[in-house]
Amino acid sequence: QVRLVESGGGLVQAGGSLRLSCAASGGTFSSYTMGWFRQAPGKGREFVAAIGRHGGSTYADSVRGRFTISRDNAENTVYLQMSSLKSEDTAVYYCAAGQSDWGTAIAGRYDYWGQGTRVTVSS
Repeated sequence: QVRLVESGGGLVQAGGSLRLSCAASGGTFSSYTMGWFRQAPGKGREFVAAIGRHGGSTYADSVRGRFTISRDNAENTVYLQMSSLKSEDTAVYYCAAGQSDWGTAIAGRYDYWGQGTRVTVSS
């Protein structure tokens, strides 16, 4: 059983930056594809970014060029560096772990989820 704990959320002004972290335990971190999803108030969960076991990354069009996903296998942690934040980035951000190398933008491809960390961007 993999446990995921997100941190780093908070309140930030539009144009600012935040770095989210997700610490994993209970599994072999390097064997998992890691993803970030978000859910805004009144909306469904949407894909943000994913990083594969070998470091390849994918992004949603809405965040490409502003967000960067990275992982540290020695620390069992995945990060999401968010810059040029907009009010529409306001959401609860969830970390997820899965063993699929494809379809990584699909929530159903992930086996484990964290509890989420809230990001609020004020305009």
